[in-house]
Amino acid sequence: MIEKIKEYIEEVDTFTTNNKEDLEAFRIKFSGKKGLINDFFAEFRNVANDQKKEYGQAINALKVAAEEKVKSLKEDLESKEEEKGKYGDLTRPSEPIALGSRHPISLVKNQIIDIFSRIGFNVSEGPEIEDDWHNFTALNLPEYHPARDMQDTFFVQTNPDILLRTHTSSVQVRYMENNTPPIRTISPGRVYRNEAISARSHCFFHQVEGLYIDKDVSFADLKQTLQYFTTEMFGKSKIRLRPSYFPFTEPSAEVDVYWGLETETDYKMTKGTGWLEIMGCGMVDPNVLKNCNIDPQEYSGFAFGMGIDRIALLLYGISDIRMLSENDMRFLEQFKSVL
Repeated sequence: MIEKIKEYIEEVDTFTTNNKEDLEAFRIKFSGKKGLINDFFAEFRNVANDQKKEYGQAINALKVAAEEKVKSLKEDLESKEEEKGKYGDLTRPSEPIALGSRHPISLVKNQIIDIFSRIGFNVSEGPEIEDDWHNFTALNLPEYHPARDMQDTFFVQTNPDILLRTHTSSVQVRYMENNTPPIRTISPGRVYRNEAISARSHCFFHQVEGLYIDKDVSFADLKQTLQYFTTEMFGKSKIRLRPSYFPFTEPSAEVDVYWGLETETDYKMTKGTGWLEIMGCGMVDPNVLKNCNIDPQEYSGFAFGMGIDRIALLLYGISDIRMLSENDMRFLEQFKSVL
């Protein structure tokens, strides 16, 4: 009888399963009311007195082994169930992940950066909260200069010398102060102006401004650079430059691209002329170079600036600039297929 109990102890030690039903059958077989352990205890009275001690020890060993085995396997099974509940069935196909989309402003900005990076322009950034020197004075706009009225500015009330930048030209000033020519950089970023919000204008928008400073830089270099940009960006190679005025460039010009008159939309956008204004540009004023500690007798340069929002409206046929800042998912999801 004792040898039989030892055989069962060995069976318990080698038993394993990954199935709850098999584990329950094992428990009933050994520890149930009609299980083997109770049967062995019932036979205790029939065992010879000189074997009772060894027999009782053998039954207890079988009981302990069976209970420990059930407890151990049960914990393992519950642990696997918990892991399955946490991570799901790892053998199942994965759930389709919803693709996000880039904002049209980001799409256009990245495209502009890519185009200018091909001809050696790097990207420079600066603070959106600026001081008067970098936003106005260094750009040939001293205090009380009438051209300051061209830009309705948000000033910080506690300090009239601090303001929300009205253009990213302030980044160019900072870059010239900290770098020596040759300089070839573009400055994308958000700017702020105290304007009424409507379908065509907003109190904040996005700009990209470019700057090239080197020896013997001419207006012809500026025109060729802009010609390259419009061809790459719009697929339009015909541009014109109209005389204009900006305090920080001289001479200055507005840049128009010939969009064409192929559709009714073209007529509306260009007001029947076929020409569309896309940016301002000019040769950097010598006073700006002096303010940034660059010798205008040795170096010259050109600058240009364009509105990212306006180009986004143009390229994607968006009729209201406010849609770019309302975070309407119905609008943004339309750009999922755009890289």
